[in-house]
Amino acid sequence: MSASVAAGRRSRILVVAPPFLWLALFFLAPFAMVLRISLSEPAIAQPPYRPHFPWSLEPEAWRPVLEALGLENYRTLLADALYRDAALSSFGLAATSTILLLFLGYPIALAMARASSNWRPILVGLVIVPFWTSLLIRVYAWMAILSPEGFLNRALLGLGIVEQPLQILNTNAAILIGIVYSYLPFMILPLYASLERQDPTLVEAASDLGASRLKAFWTVTVPLSMSGIVAGTLLCFIPIVGEFIVPDLLGGSETLMLGRTLWSEFFSNRDWPLASAVAVVMTILLVGPIVAYRNAEARRLEPRA
Repeated sequence: MSASVAAGRRSRILVVAPPFLWLALFFLAPFAMVLRISLSEPAIAQPPYRPHFPWSLEPEAWRPVLEALGLENYRTLLADALYRDAALSSFGLAATSTILLLFLGYPIALAMARASSNWRPILVGLVIVPFWTSLLIRVYAWMAILSPEGFLNRALLGLGIVEQPLQILNTNAAILIGIVYSYLPFMILPLYASLERQDPTLVEAASDLGASRLKAFWTVTVPLSMSGIVAGTLLCFIPIVGEFIVPDLLGGSETLMLGRTLWSEFFSNRDWPLASAVAVVMTILLVGPIVAYRNAEARRLEPRA
């Protein structure tokens, strides 16, 4: 009996170990390196920060390094309005984009889930097709579309809707358009996976009990698709907060976002410690709510005594 229990434990460890190793290798280890740099100070050197951590395991080699570490970079983040404004702008733009993505993606995912079984693979393929082209090329295409001499302004002028070209490029509106276009598949696919599994007879039962189509949608379809809504929201909101390519190419010079701030500190100012502090704070702000939501869901799904 003990041998079978030990074998079962080994099997569980073999199943659980790969995800934890993957997480430790590609998240915890890089995060520890960034955290280490964020506690250092900038220097004209290669790499451009000090103190440099020794490879030795002797306590005497580590003592002066640990004594030199400080929280000065984090104090700078709290004192400088630039980083506060960049964070507020990034989170505000991410929230607005995610709401737009949800309102656009939900009807598309619902239509895909309600389509015939023959059409569903084709519709899913059409959603995935944009991934076959580089994001950079697609963003450059939007630059050509939204420019004053681009296709959109030519069409509006030709239809007589406007008398002069609109200044859409290099504005927050252009950033929203580019982000919504780029991240729409990430919202549609989780929603479709959740809606496709629903039993359509539940909506029919609600209608038989006197509920209107709208009421059946809000009381049956939406609650049952909440897992897809949460998954799509997280898949979109988290990377949008740190988005760099779309704001840099479609936004103006005054656009403040954390991704552009990180790039500027790393490559223009070469202030790696301050940029690392920004990355650490952004990671904590994003990962914290996710962990809290996961724990709440785990408690909710626990069997009641």
